[in-house]
Amino acid sequence: MPVAGFPVASAGTVLLLAALLAARSRRLALAAAVLVVVQVCCLAPRFVPSGQDVPAAAPRLRVGTSNTHVGRVDPAALVELVRSERLDVLAVQELTADGVRALDAAGLLDLMPYRELHPEVDSSIYSRLPLANGGLRHLPTTWPQTAAEVTVGGRTVRLVAVHTYYPAGDPDRWTRDMTALRAEAGPDAVVLGDFNATLDHAPMRALLDAGLVDTHAELGRGWAPTWPADGALPPLLQLDHVLHGSGLAGVSVREQTLPGTDHRAVVAELAVR
Repeated sequence: MPVAGFPVASAGTVLLLAALLAARSRRLALAAAVLVVVQVCCLAPRFVPSGQDVPAAAPRLRVGTSNTHVGRVDPAALVELVRSERLDVLAVQELTADGVRALDAAGLLDLMPYRELHPEVDSSIYSRLPLANGGLRHLPTTWPQTAAEVTVGGRTVRLVAVHTYYPAGDPDRWTRDMTALRAEAGPDAVVLGDFNATLDHAPMRALLDAGLVDTHAELGRGWAPTWPADGALPPLLQLDHVLHGSGLAGVSVREQTLPGTDHRAVVAELAVR
């Protein structure tokens, strides 16, 4: 969907303005300048950190998400990411049964012995912390979403590993998926995965309005593309997100390119408030 490329198009508008100014085309340059101002007003809030005061003693939860590209991700690289980032929770999408075995053989079983695995449908959750109330969420989504709970600092945090249909394949199906995810919003929820959506998509904005915060935007990381990550060009779209409820706050977030997959992994540290 064209709106997904809004940040890229905005950068193109700036270049167009520069070219029109160089060509001394005043009327067209004025029109381009107005468009740049409008685009900046739309994008600027994503680059301004929310400035929330997070107590140093607040319990932390380190989470990550990776679309494994139908199990093609390099298992050793993904396990090293879990180890080096000291992840408490890992959500994965498109992980096959063979991929499950490959990750365990690479050492994930030792790092994350607790898991809610559903390669038969799509998404799964691995955890260093004990999981409770795990299972599939039978929402009206294309694939069931996998959910579980962890206890952090005496609080129960609800985890939902997300993978939606892709809008280019069937916009209506994708919109239904995104709409159904609003049911997962809550103050102590962490909803993470491959949403096949950017912050410029209306269904994503509606999901955030339901009570979730995008960690990248919260921390002023308004441009963090994660797809496609397996080509000659750099990623252009941010489809992978860590969303959380009001009971948590983002402390840090970053992306990591892993061999074998077309999505960059996202790692975030959240504080329980």
